[in-house]
Amino acid sequence: MRVNIGVVGCGAIGTRRHIPDLSVTQDATIVAFCDIKESRAKAAASKYGSGTAYADFEKFLKHPGLDAVVIGTPNYLHAAQSIAALKAGKHVLVEKPMATTREEAKAMMAAADEAKKFLMVGQNQRLDRAHQKAREILASGRLGRVLTFRTAFKHGGPDSWSIDSGPGTWFFKKSQAVIGVCGDLGIHKADLMRYLLQEEITDVSAMITTQDKRYADGKLIDVDDNAMLLVKTTSGTTGSIIIAWTNYGERESNYTVLYCEKGVMMLASDPTYGVIVRYADGQEELYKTGVMSTNEKQVRSGVSDMFLNSILTNTKPPIDGMEGYKSLDVILSAFDSNATGKTVKVASAK
Repeated sequence: MRVNIGVVGCGAIGTRRHIPDLSVTQDATIVAFCDIKESRAKAAASKYGSGTAYADFEKFLKHPGLDAVVIGTPNYLHAAQSIAALKAGKHVLVEKPMATTREEAKAMMAAADEAKKFLMVGQNQRLDRAHQKAREILASGRLGRVLTFRTAFKHGGPDSWSIDSGPGTWFFKKSQAVIGVCGDLGIHKADLMRYLLQEEITDVSAMITTQDKRYADGKLIDVDDNAMLLVKTTSGTTGSIIIAWTNYGERESNYTVLYCEKGVMMLASDPTYGVIVRYADGQEELYKTGVMSTNEKQVRSGVSDMFLNSILTNTKPPIDGMEGYKSLDVILSAFDSNATGKTVKVASAK
């Protein structure tokens, strides 16, 4: 069986990750492409040799034999398009953040339940080989309990790599992005730490700012470009999440360090070894885990494969709507903290 897939959003994430990944799998055929700029949909259809191009999302959903939809559009469209696709009887893989409000995310999950279709969120950092190896090591118990951690994701900003580069990118438009760097990069790290520690983030204290990104007229953008989150987990582990769109003068920085009872584990801090473990007694473990995907060089994320496997085996995707919601709730709680100047409890962690 091959799954007939439609891709909506033929911008950077669509053309650099989802479409290339789907085009080489034996389990799917891309039968339809949709983008508000029809020329992009036509270009994708032409490059990959098949599929009908659409500019109208409603017509796209009516494409004959369409089984599932991959959504890689601006943030404000994620909920509405996901719900429409689910109601049309399609399985949905939606980019992160799955929504821009808690209410939207809950409506998406309800629509999936009612339609009896799968809703998966593209939190791809969980599937990186270094992160999967790290989770395995932590779960083994040989490092003991994680006491503290620091994790960061920083690059020069979407204005340097998005399909509409420069200050006019949709990422900088409040009406389309709603959330800035916190929705772009912060949610990756909130989700990753939940995954690695296998527990929930319960408390968040945040400083969210706009430091440097500007529109063409010189005014600061009206979404966040930097943030620092201090968090606590169910077991009492504390840590920092640092995110930025202003990492100038160096390549993308995407690393995690976990300080444990019996040693320290460093992820993506070395060009050769994706995971480095140093024990308190001096022993060291080095693991080659392959190249981590970056904006400069995308590698297969495994997200499409997981989505297709769920459809073909009729099993709930591991990164389902609830997983996406819990990570989103951490980020929205960070905004609540920033607004009030207080530490905020994450409601979904209860």
